[in-house]
Amino acid sequence: MLTAFARAFKTPDLRKKLLFTLGIIVVYRIGTNIPIPGVDYRNVQACIDNAEANQGLFGLVNMFSGGALLQITIFALGIMPYITASIILQLLTVVIPRLEALKKEGQAGTAKITQYTRYLTVALAILQGTGLVATARSGALFQGCPVASQIVPDQSIFVTVTMVITMTAGTAVVMWLGELITDRGIGNGMSILMFISIAATFPSALWAIKQEGTLADGWIEFGTVMLVGFVMVALVVFVEQAQRRIPVQYAKRMIGRRSYGGTSTYIPLKVNQAGVIPVIFASSLLYIPALIVQFSNSKGSWATWIEANLADTGATPHIVLYFLLIVFFAFFYVAITFNPEEVADNMKKYGGFIPGIRAGRPTAEYLSYVLNRITWPGSLYLGLISLVPTMALAGFGANQNFPFGGTSILIIVGVGLETVKQIESQLQQRNYEGFLR
Repeated sequence: MLTAFARAFKTPDLRKKLLFTLGIIVVYRIGTNIPIPGVDYRNVQACIDNAEANQGLFGLVNMFSGGALLQITIFALGIMPYITASIILQLLTVVIPRLEALKKEGQAGTAKITQYTRYLTVALAILQGTGLVATARSGALFQGCPVASQIVPDQSIFVTVTMVITMTAGTAVVMWLGELITDRGIGNGMSILMFISIAATFPSALWAIKQEGTLADGWIEFGTVMLVGFVMVALVVFVEQAQRRIPVQYAKRMIGRRSYGGTSTYIPLKVNQAGVIPVIFASSLLYIPALIVQFSNSKGSWATWIEANLADTGATPHIVLYFLLIVFFAFFYVAITFNPEEVADNMKKYGGFIPGIRAGRPTAEYLSYVLNRITWPGSLYLGLISLVPTMALAGFGANQNFPFGGTSILIIVGVGLETVKQIESQLQQRNYEGFLR
């Protein structure tokens, strides 16, 4: 692998892409530490140092922003508005015929959908920025911090609008940086920025585990957490690479004097076809009741029940509901992203068939049967990986936002594998040995 890195930097065009990507990453990390006007950062730092306040409701979103959310910097919203907009557009493509037609138009249609995604990203950034400013002004951003209500001293309309505009502009810049990596870097710009955001929280979180430990000055807890993390990474890599290959045979066709077809290929169906999307959906839904209670003045029995059973990540109802939601969204997302009937029609159109299965409807039914069979272990795997921090690391002071948690590990491994594959494909074009060999 080190030799492959050396050969990658010896290739002029690939070296330029890698250095350009590293430069964009440096700019992005600098932006996550640039403050916005109207915030008292001495109080912000005091609240961040408060462990109880730092493990609140916004911990997961803070991880996705690379720690910029709780510091309220210009990149506080990070890449989350773009990810949310992309997921919304992807879901609407199944519902709105116009978007579905654009998706089938090829590159021109994809460019139009990308433009809609940018507009929706800016709108979501304005909405989320307004919510973040309102939360910071009310003191709810850092629960348990005595100076949380003094983070925004000047609560005038002008200062509020300035803060929202600054964070919205920061989100637009992050979106631009990600597209630059996609166009001129090594690809997958948005995913790489998310990878960097999550990886940036690793050192501080791991050191906090060591400092909070009691066995051998915390080194036993630190080593145990590291061991559990490596085991989780190995498991995630194994499952993410697993796939069911359905063989496809194309019949020979004579067009003029030339013969076409007669080749064999396969349809790769991944065990985890949905990726990390079900985990994000389930986490977002479970945050809604806690947000309602947090901003509600009522402290009745229903609010007490929600705080004890849904807001508490260690409560049994929360764990069971979280697991069931992940399984449900895994099947839901696979159903809207993979259409067996469309695949079967395309195969029939070009003379392809699965050996032993008739073309047309029987092929679609067979694909649906296989997809349902492999989605079950994939959804259960997602649920178990997401619950490992709550179940196994609770004794070491880790919560659902710990960097070796399910969501972060799935994103880190998935983006890492995809990036390595892209670099490997460019190396193979020059007859170089790739990373995965």
